[in-house]
Amino acid sequence: MGVSLNDPSPMSPMERLYDITFRDPPEPQESTPIPLVRVQADEQADIDISGDAFDFVRSIRVYHIQYRQHENRDGDCNRSDSTRLGSYGVQGDYRWTRSTVGQVPAASGLSIPNGCGSYYYRSVFVDWRDHAGKYGSEEVRY
Repeated sequence: MGVSLNDPSPMSPMERLYDITFRDPPEPQESTPIPLVRVQADEQADIDISGDAFDFVRSIRVYHIQYRQHENRDGDCNRSDSTRLGSYGVQGDYRWTRSTVGQVPAASGLSIPNGCGSYYYRSVFVDWRDHAGKYGSEEVRY
């Protein structure tokens, strides 16, 4: 029939992204101002949380893990442990205390090798017990 289709060459990912971004610009919307709420910052809860019902708050532990080990040229093992533990007090007051990698729960991904192999581990590990006593944890390496 003598018909041909001249399909344009496919766009690169960057061209497609640019096309999607600027194809239909969003309509400006009228925004209502968000009211500011004054917050009291005396580093404790503003309600009494000393009862047993709030034990789950006091069970939250935050480990800031910074551990490094390596063997130097002389064969000496250099270890550095800057682990800190954050926890909540009776009335929700939060504090940091010195800790060690030896106190980090086994649920963490921390796995110090035997000997003095080169090893570096940095993370924030949080664990807790919920209102029913069930254990939970999360860890973020960075």
